[in-house]
Amino acid sequence: MATTFHDKTNRSPSELQDHTRSPNGKVDAYFSADVETDGPIPGPFSILSFAIVYAGSFDGCTFSRPDHYDQVFYRELRPISETFEPEALRVNGLDRNGLWVVGESPEKAMSEADHWVKVIAGAASPVLVAYPLSFDWTWLYWYFIRFSTHGSPFEYSRCFDIKTALAVKAGIPISEAGRSRIEPSLRPTHAHTHHAIDDAIAQAEIFANLFQWTGRHERTD
Repeated sequence: MATTFHDKTNRSPSELQDHTRSPNGKVDAYFSADVETDGPIPGPFSILSFAIVYAGSFDGCTFSRPDHYDQVFYRELRPISETFEPEALRVNGLDRNGLWVVGESPEKAMSEADHWVKVIAGAASPVLVAYPLSFDWTWLYWYFIRFSTHGSPFEYSRCFDIKTALAVKAGIPISEAGRSRIEPSLRPTHAHTHHAIDDAIAQAEIFANLFQWTGRHERTD
């Protein structure tokens, strides 16, 4: 039997837990994340900025999306190596040289991000959301483990790939589930600009739209 999803807006994970709980009492709190980097992999290259946006909660029955995506954590970071790819900087437009001077230390930024996520989630379990998940998760998990005082608030596997969800609900291969393939009803109102805040919010909108979407199912008689 299919699960029925109810939608409620503008409620925090803690408020959701007070009223509607899954049989085992678990609630997920979703956080959309976007990173802007100076290369393809962490370690040799650096995160220059990242944003984490509260994107909703789900208890197995009720999905709650925020009215406004105004719960945002954003930092610009000091690079951790001398290595960078010029093309990455052309895409994100960040001043890497300036960030050597004014960028926040990764230790401070990641520890503060960990604390912020946990405060927003309350008793719910934080889940990282991205599109595609593989890039942003790789960077943020590595930085959390390497630099945060308490490691990753998403532990080692609490994550949700929007690209995979689109492929499953739309009944298409992963190779066809890129952003350009999103149908109009699922597209965000927020622009994708390669600024981490804008992109995390746009991604959060896609996530909520897709989560509530019944999908495209072929009927057979």
